[in-house]
Amino acid sequence: MDPRPQKAGFPVGLTLAALILFVGLMALGVWQVERLAWKRDLIARVDARIHAAPASAPARANKADEYRRVTATGIFLHDKAALVQAATVRGAGYWVLTPLRQANGAILFVNRGFVPPEAKTRYDRPQGVVRVTGLLRLTEPGGGFLRSNDPVADRWYSRDVAAIAATRRLMPIANYFIDAQAGPSPDALPVGGLTVVRFPNSHLQYAITWFILAAMVAGAYSLVMRQSGKDRRE
Repeated sequence: MDPRPQKAGFPVGLTLAALILFVGLMALGVWQVERLAWKRDLIARVDARIHAAPASAPARANKADEYRRVTATGIFLHDKAALVQAATVRGAGYWVLTPLRQANGAILFVNRGFVPPEAKTRYDRPQGVVRVTGLLRLTEPGGGFLRSNDPVADRWYSRDVAAIAATRRLMPIANYFIDAQAGPSPDALPVGGLTVVRFPNSHLQYAITWFILAAMVAGAYSLVMRQSGKDRRE
């Protein structure tokens, strides 16, 4: 038996540390469960918007409007279109972001779809009044991952409608764009309907991880205290 007595404060300090750690881990687990409920509700709401009947495109949009199906009528300003770098299921290329002037003079951008690099100048350009249906998407300011938009060089890595409109002197401009749905011909360019709606949802796994760690802390504390009590009895 170790002749050196164990300090009286040892169990108290260990208990306090274990309690703080246990409570913290449990709180993280509960928070992830709450986030799981929020994410599932968000996914359900967005899914309802995507499959709802299209509504008229609004003058302005907010977060609650994203992914709503909308429709707009107007004339494409093809000479003001912007090519935005894209990575899609069809490979790398460009989104064709074209302003649509509506009958009331208001302008909104339409992401008409994807074109590969070799076709960036030879895609279809419908003339006259057109009707566009698609998903409302909020503007994407700044640029892409590790790459900033370069308005001076007309080089775009995100669909920043305000910045693109400013370089083309288009006003007034809506604060969103429409991701156009697929056209009647699958071979026509640009290729619409490539919107990917995906929300990462790992909250359940995270919650289980935090709860397991909390259980491990409780188990380790129990073993240490049991051994400490055994040592004192000896």
